[in-house]
Amino acid sequence: MFKGIFKNIRPDIGIDLGTSNTLVYIKGKGIVVNEPSVVAINTRTDQVLAIGEDAKRMVGKTPGHIITSKPLVEGVISDFEVAEQMLKYFINKFLAGKLGVFSTKPRIIIGIPLDVTEVERKAVEDAALGAGAREVFLVEESMAAAIGARLLRGG
Repeated sequence: MFKGIFKNIRPDIGIDLGTSNTLVYIKGKGIVVNEPSVVAINTRTDQVLAIGEDAKRMVGKTPGHIITSKPLVEGVISDFEVAEQMLKYFINKFLAGKLGVFSTKPRIIIGIPLDVTEVERKAVEDAALGAGAREVFLVEESMAAAIGARLLRGG
């Protein structure tokens, strides 16, 4: 009985972690986040100051102790902690306040490049779990593109 009720509350999220931009798709809502994969960090305190569009606006305009970082290189995580913070921000950006008190952790599917190593796959999965995912599914980007083009039937 409760399974049917909670199915509507629990969000399903698709994420395209791109080197330039990150897209977040929420089932039933469409693309809700399309922002640059950039993070601004205060190197003195290791505090994240801005993520996404706000961080991109800071590029080249910051004092020496504030750097802007791209935590992904060719679709693969190059800085785990920063990537986890970025994922958490993008996931919570839409979900905060939208689903109310009764929301549960989301199931997330993330597109990854075809040629990633097992260690790189594990890094993406761990970053998503650390960012608040209940379950994480990884799919090769070529397979995700085929499903998106309706060449294959998903789920």
